[in-house]
Amino acid sequence: MARKFIFRGKSLEELQAMSLDEFSKLIEARARRYIQRMPVEYKKLLIKAQKVGASKPIKTHLREAVIIPQWVGLKFMVHGGKEFKQVVIQPEMIGFRLGDFVHTTGRVVHSGPGIGATRGSKAVALK
Repeated sequence: MARKFIFRGKSLEELQAMSLDEFSKLIEARARRYIQRMPVEYKKLLIKAQKVGASKPIKTHLREAVIIPQWVGLKFMVHGGKEFKQVVIQPEMIGFRLGDFVHTTGRVVHSGPGIGATRGSKAVALK
């Protein structure tokens, strides 16, 4: 049996039925301040998410956008500095920011040292 999602004592259905002002009272202060100030870009993203729905991914550079309950199930393409990475919004992501789920740095993989990089490699014959 799957566990039912609860956020601060409210079910997902209750959260989705709330207005943005009511929901903002349940989240942390920094996210609440962001929602109350409502930058123009965030307003545009809210409108776009409502209009597009789950039909296709929503592209955005707005990494600081606070995830709201109405976005659960939507796909976002969030810019990670070089390319857009897809994020599917899950109920556990509510109250976090989009950028929290898209890393800006990748894993660095180094190969062996090149010729002349160390004292010992000087003795290696060139190909």
